Amino acid sequence: MFDSCNIKNFYHNKALTSPYPRSRVERTHVPADKVDWLTEWKDYQPVEYTAESILSGPQWADPQVSDKSFSPKFNERDGEVERTSWNGSYVVENGRPRWKRDRSGNKIAHPATGKNILQFVAIKRRDCGEWAIPGGMVDPGEKISATLKREFGEEALNSLQKSPEEKAELEKQLQRLFSQEHFVVYRGYVDDPRNTDNAWMETEAVNYHDETGETMDNLPLEAGDDAGMVKWVDISEKLKLYANHSFFIKLVTEKRGAHWSEEPGSE
Repeated sequence: MFDSCNIKNFYHNKALTSPYPRSRVERTHVPADKVDWLTEWKDYQPVEYTAESILSGPQWADPQVSDKSFSPKFNERDGEVERTSWNGSYVVENGRPRWKRDRSGNKIAHPATGKNILQFVAIKRRDCGEWAIPGGMVDPGEKISATLKREFGEEALNSLQKSPEEKAELEKQLQRLFSQEHFVVYRGYVDDPRNTDNAWMETEAVNYHDETGETMDNLPLEAGDDAGMVKWVDISEKLKLYANHSFFIKLVTEKRGAHWSEEPGSE
């Protein structure tokens, strides 16, 4: 839906931050003119790093490359795990993938633009304190729609701490929400501070839009799981969100003709 050539501006910005998230390990500095994999740099010797959270073996993470029993099928569907990239094939060297880009309520109108102001449910991440779109990792064999519903329930409704009766009611409300109009905002690589040379974040961002507010008005927002806070946020270009979540939000405003910027000609 959205050409990757239009998102060059967010490639490798937060992915170059140092140290690695929630660690003291400094990332090897890569100058802007050396970021492209096609640029030769014989002195490049990146630090070896795997996050402690990955070493603990969560369900969605792969074993270590050093595990002799681990023989993944890269660039294809590998059993219950999808190892293809939305952005095309990637290089595999010494048993490791390496990233390579191969192609470039009542509605309220904003007084400056006259366009309606959209809102979205934002969570404040416990790990870094930044505001973000609710979401999470896809478990092996799990459909994206199931992941989105599960993660929204856990982070924005605190479903993990509810009684069986409360969970049953929340499930009904979530089913109504996730049965509404929606579209895929973006699929592919995302600029993320957790990215490394051999492991990077890819996402599928989906917009579920409650035009009348009848469903969302009845949802009892309560932060849970990885979220420290949850609230409704007005959308505008002033948003500062985790990773490149602001970009996804901007795409939604363009799709729906909503307010984003007060600058003439920028919408």
